[in-house]
Amino acid sequence: MFEGLQAIRKELKEAKLENPDKEEIHDGYQLRFVGKDYAKFITGLPTETVLVPDTEWNNQEQNRNSENIFITGNNLDALKHLLNAYVGRIKMIYIDPPYNTGSDGFEYPDKFEFSSDELKVKLGLSEMEVARIKALQGKSSHSAWLTFILPRLILAKYLLAENGIIFISIDDNEQTNLRALCNDISLFGESNFVGQITVASNPRGRDYGGIARMHDYLLVYKKTSEAEINNIRDEDKKFPFEDNMGGFEIRELRNRNIAFTSENRPNLYYPFYINPNKIIDNEFYEISLEKKENWIELYPKESQGYKTVWRWGKEKSKNNLNINILAKKMKDGGYQIIEKYREKNHMARSIWNTKEVNTEKGTLELKNLMGAKVFPFPKPVDMICDIIEMGSNHDSIVLDFFAGSATTAHAVMALNSKDNGHRKYIMVQLDEPTKEDGEARKAGYRTIDQIARDRIKKAAKQLGDFSGFKHYKLAKINDTKILEKIDEFNPNDKTLICDNMVESFSGKNLNTTLKASGMQTLLTTWLVDDGYALTTSVEEKKFGSYTAYTPKESRRLYLIDTGWNSDATKDLLNKIGKNELIVQSIVVYSHSFDFTSLTELKNNLKSVLSNDIKLIERF
Repeated sequence: MFEGLQAIRKELKEAKLENPDKEEIHDGYQLRFVGKDYAKFITGLPTETVLVPDTEWNNQEQNRNSENIFITGNNLDALKHLLNAYVGRIKMIYIDPPYNTGSDGFEYPDKFEFSSDELKVKLGLSEMEVARIKALQGKSSHSAWLTFILPRLILAKYLLAENGIIFISIDDNEQTNLRALCNDISLFGESNFVGQITVASNPRGRDYGGIARMHDYLLVYKKTSEAEINNIRDEDKKFPFEDNMGGFEIRELRNRNIAFTSENRPNLYYPFYINPNKIIDNEFYEISLEKKENWIELYPKESQGYKTVWRWGKEKSKNNLNINILAKKMKDGGYQIIEKYREKNHMARSIWNTKEVNTEKGTLELKNLMGAKVFPFPKPVDMICDIIEMGSNHDSIVLDFFAGSATTAHAVMALNSKDNGHRKYIMVQLDEPTKEDGEARKAGYRTIDQIARDRIKKAAKQLGDFSGFKHYKLAKINDTKILEKIDEFNPNDKTLICDNMVESFSGKNLNTTLKASGMQTLLTTWLVDDGYALTTSVEEKKFGSYTAYTPKESRRLYLIDTGWNSDATKDLLNKIGKNELIVQSIVVYSHSFDFTSLTELKNNLKSVLSNDIKLIERF
């Protein structure tokens, strides 16, 4: 099992170049900024939040079995919660973080939880260096933005599958810094840089120091060399040619990349033989791979002094002779080997300048759907569909932890509707207040996450999508007296009379309006921390009058509520002994157990049962 934040702390501490270059190390070539060490430090810190399920919403028919997730709260905490359950499972991530333009409202938001003395010890910094780091709070400098984004990208990397891909929208303000950051060996590394797409998002342009800026960027990185970018399907594509198999366009079979030559790709260098007296399909000539009398021999022609090669190997060419590959006569009297290309897709280009990427289109789409202009400059759905198509498969999980108005969730549903896919989404959005005098507030939306969730509902209805989603809210206990009780709890105190500390985690004691019970909150938080997806089904198990919980098809049991007694212990042992219950570990919320009941349970598990069952106490 993945060791979570502890493993990340260890890796960041021990990260070294596999083949360090002494000159580079001596010169110190790297992206350096105030807060870099602090950013790495907080990446490995555990979150103090719990995951509160929106039970009223999640229990509705269309959401009960949904595999889509929406989390309201700080995305750094959300990523930490997701880590154990989703490490290596996310095929594609798309994010549109704040651009740090100076007018987009970005200020470094993460609170410094440590005193200056603690930071000096933990990070080995001087008093002046600590002061500079703490000065980032509320700032919008380059250092503040990089300190903000780095921990989130580190966690994102761990969540990505080995063949996973991340797409990041950004503009000129931080594009250079972001690319340098992603190129860092401890993040994605320069070798995993796929490309940078220039997106003409605003044809009319915005004033940018005397230049009308018309574009943003889309940075694309893969996690490892295993990842591949998919072509984009074009449903409206028209073919210039047609035969009895359908429409096609022609592409030269010769590989125009002179990096591939007869010397380094000898298997792709071989001759075709052309029959100049037999025409197929009006203008295409019969070809063969075997030498024939009076047929014309044709190798890939030279380019810049290099012997180029074909794009296909000989076996593939043999299987497509005179079906999908033929010869075409050129104006100069020579011949060219061509492929009949029939697929309705194309490789993504490095410049996107169609109306499909225009932010005005995204704004109009959202306004028509929601009835008002409730969110500024949302990305167009078709643009995000193209990105998802490039980076995902039909059954992938797509993550967006800067969800905004949830264009990504909308696009996942739209693309699934188009190609019968089964992609799932995980959206994370802070409950950031809308502007008091803005269109969103007038329309009844007090926070941006409300806009996002309502958009998903409306888009699903429009698309006929019934996949639903589960909603969770990140929250903290807001009562200091309860926190003191939890901290002071001593499970070895035989005279202790337990309060019901489970209800400390109910909605009324947390900074949320959700009505989940403390048991539901603790169970949800522990399940995902133990590696179970947020979509995992949970079954109730009765032991006497006590109710315990187990993830479906697992061998772990959770005892959270109060009320455990000797009868419950006997019933548990009886069910295990009769093989009615197969369990390998039991998680106990020690606050809910008196000393006698917990001791009895421990002793019986050790002495009565021959099989080894691990008891895990949590406080």
